[in-house]
Order: sequence, then C-alpha cells, then structure tokens
Amino acid sequence: MEGRPLCRPIDSSDATERVTPGMFSQLSDKLQEIFKDLRGHGTISESNIDGALRHVRLALVEADVDFQVAKKFVARVKEKALGEAVLRSITPGQQIVKIFHDELSILLGGDAAPLDLGEPHRILIVGLNGSGKTTSAAKLARLLKKQSHAPCLIALDLQRPAAIEQLATLGNQINVPVFTPDAADKNVQRAATAAIEREDRQSTDIDIFDTAGRQEIDEPLIQELKQLKDLLQPQEILLVVDAATGQQAVSVATHFNDALQITGIILTKLDGDARGGAALSMREVTHRPIKFIGTGEKLDQFEPFVPERLAGRILGMGDVVGLVEKAAEAIDAEDAARLERKLRSASFDFNDFLAQFKMMRKMGPLENILGMLPGMSNVPGLSIDEKQLNRTEAIVLSMTSEERRRPEILNARRRQRIARGSGSTVTEVNDLLRRFDQMRKLMKNAGKMKRQLKLLQRLHR
Repeated sequence: MEGRPLCRPIDSSDATERVTPGMFSQLSDKLQEIFKDLRGHGTISESNIDGALRHVRLALVEADVDFQVAKKFVARVKEKALGEAVLRSITPGQQIVKIFHDELSILLGGDAAPLDLGEPHRILIVGLNGSGKTTSAAKLARLLKKQSHAPCLIALDLQRPAAIEQLATLGNQINVPVFTPDAADKNVQRAATAAIEREDRQSTDIDIFDTAGRQEIDEPLIQELKQLKDLLQPQEILLVVDAATGQQAVSVATHFNDALQITGIILTKLDGDARGGAALSMREVTHRPIKFIGTGEKLDQFEPFVPERLAGRILGMGDVVGLVEKAAEAIDAEDAARLERKLRSASFDFNDFLAQFKMMRKMGPLENILGMLPGMSNVPGLSIDEKQLNRTEAIVLSMTSEERRRPEILNARRRQRIARGSGSTVTEVNDLLRRFDQMRKLMKNAGKMKRQLKLLQRLHR
C-alpha cells in the first residue's frame, strides 16, 4: 500500500476575519422598498400588482438572477397574489409579502436537504480551484464532529502539493484526522484505494474526500472525478461554488451536475455577495439542493442551508431561529445567567462588560448578527463600526482589574493613562465612562421600580 495514513499536528493560525457587505443587501434593499409601497395600498388590484412585480423582476435580474428564473418566479407570485383570498384579505399588502416569502423559499429549495450519511459513509467534494473547496471540506468535517460523528479528511488533490498541506493544517486546527498520500504519488485511484484501506479507518465513521480542481472545467478533470466516483461510490457528491461569481457559478454547477450527477451544492463566499443571484438561480437551474453555505473565512462560519430562513432575511424578516442557534453554540449558559443576574442587580461592572463583549464576538461579525434581527437589516444609517468597537474594547483592556470593578476611582490621572494605553483620547475615555454610568443608573432605577411593584402587590393582597 503506497498511501500513508496519519494525523499529524501542524501549527498554524486561524484564518483572518474580514468585514464584508451583507449578503443579498442590494436585493434586500430594493425588495423591501417595493413591498413598503405595496403595503401602503388599501386594496390590491392587478394594476398595482403588475407595477410592483415589474420592479421585483428588475431587482432580481440586477441581482444576477437568471432571467428565465426571475420571469417564472414573478409569474408564480402574480398568480397567487391575484387570488380571491388575497384580494379579500384585511391586509392584502402583508398577504403578498407572505406569498413572496413562501415562493422565495420554494425557489431556494423548499425544505432543507439533509446529508445522506448511509453506507459506505463517503462524501466527495468537487469544484474548481479558488472556490473554497479544501476549506469547505474542513468546515464540513468540523460541523459533523460537533454532531457527534467521527469524520476523516482525505487529501486527493495531487495536482497541487499546497492543497495537501492546507488540508492537513486545517485538520489539525479542528482536531480531525487527515489522510495524506505519499508525496511522490500522482495516481489518484491508487491514493483513494490506500485511503479506504488505511489502518485507522475503524476509529472514524465518515470519509470526506477533497479532490483536485482546475481553473476551468476540462475533460481530464471530469474523467478523473468520474473514475473516483465509480471507485468510491459516495453517498454525497457536493459541488463547491463561489457565490460571488454570480451566473458563472450557476454555469459551473450545471456542467458539473451534467457530468457527475451531484447530490448537493456548497455555496461559499456568500458573505461577500451583495447581489445573491447565484443562490436564487442555483436550485431552479440545476434541480440540486444547496446543502451548506459559507458565510465567512473562519472555520465556524459554515452552516446548513435553510431556504425559509434565508428568504426571511432577504425580505427583512430576520432569522431569529438562526440567531438563537448561534447564541447557544457560542455562549456558555452559566456565564450568560451570571451576567443576567448582575444586570438585574445593577452590579454590572467593566469586567462584566468585557465578558459580554467577548460573548458577542464569538457569535461572529456583528453586522451579520444585526441582519438576523427582524426589521433591523435595512434600517437606514444603522451599521456596526468595527473600528469604534475595537477602540471601546481597547479602552476597557487598558484599565486595571480594580478600575474595571470600581469605575468611580477613575480620576483624571488614571483616565490619561488609559487613553495613552489604548491609543485613544481622554474625551473618548470620558464618553465611554459617561455612557456606562448612564446604563448603570437605568438598571438601578429599573431594579428599584421592580422592588416597588412587588411591595405594592404585597400591600394589596
């Protein structure tokens, strides 16, 4: 056997986070403006529906949605919007938004499509170079591990030595075993056979195969993948495509599906795609479900694709379920309960403030969190200034533990020292202290009011 199974530790740092425009922000802004106007009509007629849907179709095409997909989608919405139930409803504008939401969910794929993890527990990851294929393989392994599976990553990109090293590095970061073929081996079939015959395979239950890509689809690539498919007989063939490439991503998905009959799609770089056309066209054109989306560069910025939730976010309805799931994953329940008790008792200090800050950061970029709150994704002028947040954190970190616990001891000399240490001005330090003091007073008054209400309730019993 010429392959060598190993789980080797390789030091590396986490991928750096980048601040990107909100996904679908361009389309979301336009759709919400259209529906705002539609809600203003007391009654719904064919003429105002036609006018609104003309704008919807244009917004979809501008968002890089395939023209035929946009045309069919608008026709389906119009048919339901002119139905008797809508015309007679008390709030026809709201009804049409509901119809649009439901049809958008269907367009995106209806119900979420789970992975098939049956025998022989193999997942083949395919795609072009630069689409995020190797990183997505690691992200999927991390997700499966969190679901109590024992995945193994298998490096089969023998065209690019750096890809093997990259997968081994990522596997080390998430503590998942990685099979790497012999450095001199260029025979993919032989490497794949060695991987499935490896000695440690009893300790894992799912094999994830990272394959070679190309700059574009060519016959040698397709033949290599077809042979791998025949050898491995995987339950899942997941195509990784870059959402930010728009219609090119849809074309790539169509070609790969024609050649390999893929079982699902992983859309990467969705956080950097303000238009979103690829996601909206993909299911309709390929008839294959989007199973996962990558929402950032970090290994935890990867999630199952739930059409209904994404439709809600596009229409400004938020994704409260997704937000709760993120919070449950990132925030320790005991820490959260302790902070809640301190808030209620008005004993909240800067040490608690710092702990709360870290909790929020664990949930991911705050712009993304904001977008998951209903009605908040498109409020004019509402945005997260990451630089300001970093300055605020730096000011608190420049305080001693005693100063964080007792901010009342922060005299002029201490404030000057904190300003120098945090690279900010004394005015900025004073401003933070003033706002923090206001917050504590509000909490204290809220506590007093609560105690007074309890006293009144007892008196009236």
